[in-house]
Amino acid sequence: MKEETKKQNKETKNFKPNENIEKNNNDLIAIVRISGMVKVRKEIENTLERLRLKRKYSCILINLNKNLEGMLKKVRFYVAYGSIDKKTLVKLLKERARNIEGNKKELNIKPEDIADKILKGEKLEKLGIKPFFRLHPPKKGIKSKLQYPKGVLGNNKQDINKLIERML
Repeated sequence: MKEETKKQNKETKNFKPNENIEKNNNDLIAIVRISGMVKVRKEIENTLERLRLKRKYSCILINLNKNLEGMLKKVRFYVAYGSIDKKTLVKLLKERARNIEGNKKELNIKPEDIADKILKGEKLEKLGIKPFFRLHPPKKGIKSKLQYPKGVLGNNKQDINKLIERML
């Protein structure tokens, strides 16, 4: 048991989730699940479900805090994440936002107004929108088994915007 915890500590020792993400009050993080369900450990599967990333190519938006940093640290080899800008957020809301009732495109508010409210810190559920987005596989493919500079897993910083646009 002690050997397992030593292994995990060695793996997570150098991880710094906020290393290149500037943490502002209005900074929003987009997390996209890249890997599928096969050979995923139970604890990581539970963490992905708590983050509402139940399927491959699903996306969530969060404001990063201490609890979510730990969850992100645990699933960094299965997801891509980074800071999303307003332009990409509006495009994501226009094309992929769904009402809580499940209606496809019958949103009561304009996507620009929704994006402003989300950036101010309001929750998607309060605005009547499902808290996750289902995306298509990215056009022109991805390297789904490699970490960020060579692939897409882990902290993509501002390049998450390019990835999300390719997935819309």
